[in-house]
Amino acid sequence: MAERKDPEPCREQDLGLFEITNRDGAARIGRIHTKHGSISTPMLLPVINPNLRTIEPREMWEKYGIEALITNSYVIWKHEDLRTTALSDGIHSLLDFPGAVVTDSGTFQSYIYGDVEVGPEEIVAFQRDMGVDIGTMLDVFGRPDMTRQQLESAVEETADRATPSLSVAGSELLLNGPIQGGTHADLRAESSLLMGSAESEGRGFAVHPIGGIVPLMEQQRYRELFEILLASKSNLPPDRPVHFFGCGHPMLFPMAIALGVDLFDSAAYAIFARDDRLLTPEGTVKLGDIQEWPFNSHALFGTTPQTVREMDRDERSVILAKHNLEVTQAELARCREAIRNGDIWALAEKRSHASPYLREAFLWLQDQLDEPDDGPVGDSVLRMIASTNPLRGGGEELGDEIEYRPHILHIQALLATRWRVPGSWWDSTSGPPERVLLIEGVPPPWRTSAMGSVIEGLIEEPKTVVMISTPIGPIPFSIEDVSPWCHLTGPDGIWGPIFEDREILDALDEFGLSDVPLIRSIPSDETTAETNATEIRDWLDRCSIVDKLALFCAINPSEGCKMTDGMTSRKSRTDRLVNVMSGGEHILSPRLTDGGLSLTTHGASIANALNSSPVPEFGSDEEDSDFPGIPRVCIVDDAVPFVGNGRNVMHGYITGADSHLTPGQPCIVIDSTGALVAHGTPITTHIEMSYLRKGVAVKVREGSMKQGS
Repeated sequence: MAERKDPEPCREQDLGLFEITNRDGAARIGRIHTKHGSISTPMLLPVINPNLRTIEPREMWEKYGIEALITNSYVIWKHEDLRTTALSDGIHSLLDFPGAVVTDSGTFQSYIYGDVEVGPEEIVAFQRDMGVDIGTMLDVFGRPDMTRQQLESAVEETADRATPSLSVAGSELLLNGPIQGGTHADLRAESSLLMGSAESEGRGFAVHPIGGIVPLMEQQRYRELFEILLASKSNLPPDRPVHFFGCGHPMLFPMAIALGVDLFDSAAYAIFARDDRLLTPEGTVKLGDIQEWPFNSHALFGTTPQTVREMDRDERSVILAKHNLEVTQAELARCREAIRNGDIWALAEKRSHASPYLREAFLWLQDQLDEPDDGPVGDSVLRMIASTNPLRGGGEELGDEIEYRPHILHIQALLATRWRVPGSWWDSTSGPPERVLLIEGVPPPWRTSAMGSVIEGLIEEPKTVVMISTPIGPIPFSIEDVSPWCHLTGPDGIWGPIFEDREILDALDEFGLSDVPLIRSIPSDETTAETNATEIRDWLDRCSIVDKLALFCAINPSEGCKMTDGMTSRKSRTDRLVNVMSGGEHILSPRLTDGGLSLTTHGASIANALNSSPVPEFGSDEEDSDFPGIPRVCIVDDAVPFVGNGRNVMHGYITGADSHLTPGQPCIVIDSTGALVAHGTPITTHIEMSYLRKGVAVKVREGSMKQGS
């Protein structure tokens, strides 16, 4: 294996900046820029005891791909020899680790032993002087068993120490600003507000750890653990990574990451190894209880449980620690891949079955998703749903929890608020619908399995709203090719008539159709309808585009009708719309992967012209509307020539963004006058755009100045 090169320091102007490269709701893949390279998140900071190194830091860097680790500055400060070496040679030399070094301050020691012998400013200065990349201020540990008054005092005292600590850290040492408050959601929210706003000479904290949570994890109080996380996230600046202090069991990673955790730290890989225990994503296994390995790892290759048991204690601890570290790294990689694929919630759902206490926490989260609490926890939950791309490519596995998945909750909310009954019918008449025709008993693609019955129904009564019955509720026929409904996977019986009339009427009430006469129909294999079939098909195609423009681009259906007036189209061999033209110009393309829309520059120009709202500015109020128009991102004039020629929109060059912007869905980029510059898909939310200063904000599909546009 080739030796891994030492990291390059970040640019001076990038020091401490966090950028987001991928996201799935609250979960995000990012990078923290330090003097010793960038740290990819989500990741684990392995805890290194400078006096007891089960795995050498250099080996962690070269063999396990560890980009950063954490050690305790207070332990080094207390040990004279370590302190002298650290100050003379630097922390990286002391540990023999080229990557980023994070240090704790001694707060956890105060929890264990009751007190520490160093002051808040003294320990920060020590971390600064030995060249730490990310240090930690000395906060006041808030135990779950403390009284509310004691916890209020801990929050207040920690906040009082924030600005002096930042001042001592200066411009070189990045600093952790821990969030305290025990199990009280309001105190956690208050602490995050105070710590998030603390500054000294224009610099705030680089990272915000959630402190005081180790006792909860030791007692498996996971529901309270995640409630604390959500409450803390409600007021934290989104440009700062969130660190789960002391959390390192891979079983907890998926759910924590799904709720927005970026960093973990733990010595569990070594502590469990010394106790002859092996970490797995599903829990912990005792070495003495197994006869053969139920998992694979490089560390255990060529051994058996018996041969490992026969090793001396030190040798056994090392090999088990290496296995534990491998498992930890693999689960984090699995989480990052799940974020890229839009599957992090599905992974969290799967892992929740590993423990009854974790399952309890997951079910509580589902209740929050269904009916968010008033207050900081509910605020974070609603923000998570709104930041989740409602569409997914590929299959959607049917399960008992499917209706609680954030992306499905998001698209169902969009349907409830933005779908409208057609303004006119295929025969050019207008007026309210005369009936609802519910197609059931057939699987997708419904344009094939149900089209004949749909046409016959519309011929019989032109003022018919056609709906399709799916295992997760009825949907308009106009979005029959939209994920997840068309990509549900499960037994054949899921497509049968499975709902009672009452259940269907309750679901139709969400669309304002509960008082319209209902006809339930199971399509036959053949249809005799030929007359007017072409006219009806063209009308259905137009309804599909108008409804998708409403759902995913927030364009009022009446404006969508204007945009698609006289539309023509090109279809695939499977009878799906591929390109949509208006006035002979290509304006958009329905996506075959998920049923969404991709605009062309001409289509983006039309959509922009339909949006009469003022140019968005950060901090300004917006009118409350179900159809605020195509989401816009306004950039500084200096960036216009670059973005107009197809370059991505970068953070730091944005002056405003519409609040209904959704990561993964179409948006347009405009200049200060509102003129179209480009169109594409946002990676971050409008709130993140107002904070972040590095990384791609909008992946540009095409610029308006690009030749041929």
